[in-house]
Amino acid sequence: MRKHIIAAIQAHAAAEYPRECCGLLVAAGRAQKYFPCWNIATEPNEEFRLDPEDYAAAEDLGEVIGIVHSHPDATSRPSSHDLAMCEATALPWHILSWPEGDVRTITPTGSPPLLKRPFVHGAWDCWQVCADWYAREWGLEFEAFQRTDGWWESAGNASLYEQNYEAAGFMRVDMPQRGDMIVMQVGRTAHPNHAGIYLGADPSLPGEESCVVGPGPFLLHHLYGRPSEIIVYGGPWHDRTRLILRHKDAKQST
Repeated sequence: MRKHIIAAIQAHAAAEYPRECCGLLVAAGRAQKYFPCWNIATEPNEEFRLDPEDYAAAEDLGEVIGIVHSHPDATSRPSSHDLAMCEATALPWHILSWPEGDVRTITPTGSPPLLKRPFVHGAWDCWQVCADWYAREWGLEFEAFQRTDGWWESAGNASLYEQNYEAAGFMRVDMPQRGDMIVMQVGRTAHPNHAGIYLGADPSLPGEESCVVGPGPFLLHHLYGRPSEIIVYGGPWHDRTRLILRHKDAKQST
């Protein structure tokens, strides 16, 4: 990162301290500049959220090539949320520890593991592990699906799985086959709020070790607050099932 950009980020971090500063790296031709943004998070001392109007203004100046934020009174080590959102935005993230002054850059891998990923609602959660499995196994892509943490707790909120599965290309079936999405109701909640991929008798994932044994059937899922994993689908998980969904482009089990 160029010295004048680091200096601009440090000045912004100092001015915002103890709030997290945030901004964007913008390229216009060969020139690069730091575009400071307003942190509109409800707890700006603990997290950041870019103002969409600032993002639009930065895009008017050139191509956004990186996202920047500070870690007040902390190291530049990325949090689970940082890692997840770096993947979600598909842009490098630059993290400044302040007032220490260390800068660290993380870059999206484009293919985070399906197993043992930390839980970050809206980025690495039960829906996302399903979507990523479909992308890798069957080449299916879905539009970015926005969801607010806790949407399932109130009957007045939309039931996101129930109201959106048809538009996403799914249909209800009675008996699962490998690749079907199992939608469950976990905890005391108003709506079905959890999903996983039914793997049948084969828990294998290309390039990953599942470390699960038994006759199955198996389910890939990412439970709230826990790392993603493969479990045996049965017993209480079967009892929690509300929908079995098959995509219109599903591959037939053999």
